[in-house]
Amino acid sequence: MGRGEGLSITVPILFRCPISLDVMKSPVSLSTGVTYDRSSIQQWLDSGHDTCPATNQPLLSKDYVPNLTLHRPINIWTLSSASSSRSSTADTSSSSSSIPPLPHVIPSSEIRQLVSGISSRPDAAGLDELEKIVEFASYCEENRRFIANFHDSIEVILRVLIRESERIEVLESAIRLLDLILLENCVRERIHRLIFESGYEKCFDSVLSVLNNGKLSSKIHSARILELIASNNGSRQRTIGEKIEAILPILVHLMRTETDKPLTEAILSCLISLSTSRSIKAQLVHLGLVPILSRILSDPETAGPAAERGIRLVHLISAVAEGRRAINEDSGCAVAVLDRLMKVQREAKEEGLKLLWSMCCAYRDARVMERVGKGNGVTKMLVVMQSEGDGGIVRRMCGELVKVLKGIAMAKSSSSYGYGGLGTLETKTTHIRPY
Repeated sequence: MGRGEGLSITVPILFRCPISLDVMKSPVSLSTGVTYDRSSIQQWLDSGHDTCPATNQPLLSKDYVPNLTLHRPINIWTLSSASSSRSSTADTSSSSSSIPPLPHVIPSSEIRQLVSGISSRPDAAGLDELEKIVEFASYCEENRRFIANFHDSIEVILRVLIRESERIEVLESAIRLLDLILLENCVRERIHRLIFESGYEKCFDSVLSVLNNGKLSSKIHSARILELIASNNGSRQRTIGEKIEAILPILVHLMRTETDKPLTEAILSCLISLSTSRSIKAQLVHLGLVPILSRILSDPETAGPAAERGIRLVHLISAVAEGRRAINEDSGCAVAVLDRLMKVQREAKEEGLKLLWSMCCAYRDARVMERVGKGNGVTKMLVVMQSEGDGGIVRRMCGELVKVLKGIAMAKSSSSYGYGGLGTLETKTTHIRPY
């Protein structure tokens, strides 16, 4: 047996992700009981799949939970393998191995010193220090929890973001670090409290700068941070209120010009959090968001999460007259929503139906009624009704839409002028309270 052969490392099969076949950094389990690496299964779910990759079983829920039982032995094994790998000679490293090169493991003691150093001298924090902390946090969930629970860690990151004349690379690293720990326990609450009570609202300027000028991945992180800030009423009013005129054009421009799907999903979520007032919804319409949403929903490559967020945003915009007018003027928007109804989760299905019911039954928009009718709307509504069983708001809205759409077909067949009789069409839906 050769020297290189003897030093080859075999990965335990339970430590490999069934999708990527790499060692799992952050193992999580689906409702089927199968464990995957978080990044791999998230990408699978974001692509619109609703089955378990290994078993092909339908997923009752797309939620997953950290597999802490498996995470600790993987960590111990990885550290042990990394130590063996570093002690091997150059000729050994060139030989074949059943494991990819392991990342450099940064000890938590070094991270503690780095965070403490930045805390005492925030103006001296450089790119190298932040990159080391980002690398540490990227490695596994336990490391992210360590940073999130470290004394003043959130405040340290925000201090970096409010520094003036900072290099864009430093801001990108700070935002990346903040994005990594957003989901850890109490992090969001601490950020809101610091922004609202301690005067850290200036960090928004840095987030906006990175969103405008940063690299693609940094724009995604920035959009998620903005969504976080917008999700809290106090933080939103203090930080975003006066600058909404600047941020909306940037977000809509990115939606129009960028084709990256994760960025699109992040911006859609951000816009949903921002769309809390009539004035913001009207601004989004004036910026041309409806045709963009129509394009996204009509694209067969658009994954389930993006489609669901797109439907929700169209529904939110339809609450204002400008939004309904834009939906009326866009030839594909309502039909795109109709075509997505059987391909999205229940919440998005309900919001899509509320939009169609509002346009066709409550506001009696002749153009939208015609397009939905021509788009085989009656058949699709009946299919949705059948999938819902007895009762429920979805079934009731479908029933009212079927009445209206059948009335359109009858009016068309009895008139030599096509859809000319729509304005006087009467059904019981005239007197129904909007859902």
